[in-house]
Amino acid sequence: MSHVVVAPDKFKGSLTAPQVAAAVARGLREAAPDVAVRCLPVADGGDGTVDAAVAAGFMKVGRWVTGPVGKPVPASFAIRGTTAVVEVASAAGLTLLERPAPLDATSHGVGELLKAALDTGCTTIVLGLGGSACTDGGAGMLEALGDTSFDGVDLVLASDVDNPLLGPSGAAAVYGPQKGASPDQVEILEARLAAFAERIGPDHAERPGAGAAGGIGFAALAVLGARFRPGIEVVLDLVGFADAVRDASLVITGEGSLDAQTRHGKAPFGVVRASGDVPVVAVAGQCSVEPGDLGLKAAYALLDVEPDVTRCMARAETLLTGLGGRIARDWVSE
Repeated sequence: MSHVVVAPDKFKGSLTAPQVAAAVARGLREAAPDVAVRCLPVADGGDGTVDAAVAAGFMKVGRWVTGPVGKPVPASFAIRGTTAVVEVASAAGLTLLERPAPLDATSHGVGELLKAALDTGCTTIVLGLGGSACTDGGAGMLEALGDTSFDGVDLVLASDVDNPLLGPSGAAAVYGPQKGASPDQVEILEARLAAFAERIGPDHAERPGAGAAGGIGFAALAVLGARFRPGIEVVLDLVGFADAVRDASLVITGEGSLDAQTRHGKAPFGVVRASGDVPVVAVAGQCSVEPGDLGLKAAYALLDVEPDVTRCMARAETLLTGLGGRIARDWVSE
């Protein structure tokens, strides 16, 4: 039986991916009650990766860990069988800070979460690298892990960026300003990262993903024996997208902003590539590119319905339900 797969990422600052999927699915079902709908929220390795895993059947496990500025914070990871999913953002995320702390933020809590996942007996750990507040090269993470061994563990780094650790495309230069670093502070962070890399593994500094999450990728690659994969590909495997899209008549994906960056590791473009010949349409808060440039058949933007940004964000769920109905009428035949 053909069905519709609803596989969006989060709308950052507004709705989680499960909320987006549920709102669109509600509109689909209202407009086409006999059509089978499967919700499969996704992520690109950043915040929301654990939520996507939980929506796909993983169990959520809570832990208190050291936050990015040393205060305890509630964090979580997901587990199913011998596979765990851990998010940097959960323990060391920028959203956990009241104010930026570019020189002081630590990845210590990430190491605590990884250790908790290992203690459950997991042999595969996915570490989502997006959304970090720190640029410590993963030093805090390694400190928290101590002598913890990853022998026999497949540690998979999931990220939508493949930057090196150092230089003009590195962790400090590109992402430091996003974490509140001034030009002078970027230079300080770069020097710290260079010294750290020289000490524990300079050959790994140029590897794709070494600069992800403020250099946590570097420490994981150099010391923990991790391997790097594009985040959306990892998440699609985790949630069973290949099976879900089989015999589907339509896939609906989306994110807050469909733009020129969407082609570079973002979830909607990964969904398009994984959908094969199944047509894909998208929902978004705003769309500034031609849908066809992303391989989409169409894109439906909330701001086209409600141009006032404040009202649009406040009514996002209701507006998405309306777009779900429009998509049903445009693309689903009962």
